[in-house]
Amino acid sequence: MKWEVVIGLEVHTQLTTKSKIFSPASTAFGAAPNTQTAVVDIALPGALPVMNRAAVERAIQFGLAIGANVKRRSVFDRKNYFYPDLPKGYQISQMDLPIVEGGVITIQVGLETRSINLTRAHLEEDAGKSLHEDYQGMTGIDLNRAGTPLLEIVSEPEMRSSAEAVAYAKALYELVTWIGICDGNMSEGSFRVDANVSVRPVGQVELGTRREIKNLNSFKFLQQAIDYEIRWQIETIEDGGRVVQGTVLFDPDKGETRMMRSKEDAHDYRYFPDPDLPPLVISEEWIERVRSELPELPVAMQARFIEQYGISAYDARMLTSSKILAAYFEATVAAGADAKLAANWIMGDISATLNREEKTIADCPISAAALGALIARISDNTINNKTAKDVLKKMWESGATADVIIERDGLKQESDTGAIEAIVDTVLAANPKAIEEYRSGKEKALNALVGQVMKGSGGKANPAMALELLKKKVG
Repeated sequence: MKWEVVIGLEVHTQLTTKSKIFSPASTAFGAAPNTQTAVVDIALPGALPVMNRAAVERAIQFGLAIGANVKRRSVFDRKNYFYPDLPKGYQISQMDLPIVEGGVITIQVGLETRSINLTRAHLEEDAGKSLHEDYQGMTGIDLNRAGTPLLEIVSEPEMRSSAEAVAYAKALYELVTWIGICDGNMSEGSFRVDANVSVRPVGQVELGTRREIKNLNSFKFLQQAIDYEIRWQIETIEDGGRVVQGTVLFDPDKGETRMMRSKEDAHDYRYFPDPDLPPLVISEEWIERVRSELPELPVAMQARFIEQYGISAYDARMLTSSKILAAYFEATVAAGADAKLAANWIMGDISATLNREEKTIADCPISAAALGALIARISDNTINNKTAKDVLKKMWESGATADVIIERDGLKQESDTGAIEAIVDTVLAANPKAIEEYRSGKEKALNALVGQVMKGSGGKANPAMALELLKKKVG
């Protein structure tokens, strides 16, 4: 039997507010346990929540960025359940009337572009954290996270592979960090993904029984967890078993999911409107102000890069994968670099070295101005491409500029026709067989001769000039 995979993601995005969603307590990460709480967070009797305006504004930003319907009126609800790190015995969230409805995220998987529809995005408070590692037979509770503002972003179940799910999660991550509503620090819990996974026979309309994989905090784990869950569900059904709706956790050490609890439905949480919070009403003026202050979004910037700089759609997409990278590219071009060469160097040598050293573009030791100056020396034939790679390495290690390194190490490209011609004559005299091969139609033989000329010049010869001289002399 052939199976179709159905995946929907729920992403908990921590909003970049200085204080919590319903209290003045700080949201800063890393404080000693239970030092960043207020009376609302720890549920002291009579403590009343007060809405954080900055959290609402960030939700509006997101809704506008994805082309969604930002609701002028939304309502907060109580989601009732008992857990040790939830002092009130309920979580303040949104159920029937969320702040954002609809919207679209565009993803790229291989050569295919797809649009994934969103169901909703709603504001809610985070719970605290249970600590197990440092206690023998006991659990510690840290309430610093309790009340931290979250925007839970829910997709439609439209993804059909782990690759699509990862592409969607990355696209969402890039967007929320781009517009500045989330810092994107996954190791600190700022961006956490729950994956709802089910399988059904190909052609069946009815959805299969889903299992929710909770709290995935890396794209690698997201893919591994979904792939394992798909295999497990298919094997279970084909062996005559039955998938039971439930919540599971992913064990990255074993590479497998394990049951945490049977999955609750909405009615199990006994949602009802929070009596302490009035409906959230957003004016048209507020929405339009936020719209006017949104930065240029990635899709719009990609189109502009293609038009303004003449680069490919692929290059434009890669260069706008983060706001910092896009700014670095534009600053490199502004420093005098050819746009296509700048794109090639940033996505090539710069990115490769950053990846090797496990750094991001924000940590790049070569400024955009310095890279622009290096690329300009390629364009004006001061150095060739091979020498430029050596110069880049020295710039990376020393912090010196391209011009200083080129002058100091005597790396200027040799463009004197007479000097290059002398080397060409020497190479031709030593390689009669290569000349014959070229004359018989083997183009690669000429490339080998160019290589010999470059070697004879210590890598300083202008390769275009060497090629032209060789063609002229061998006919």
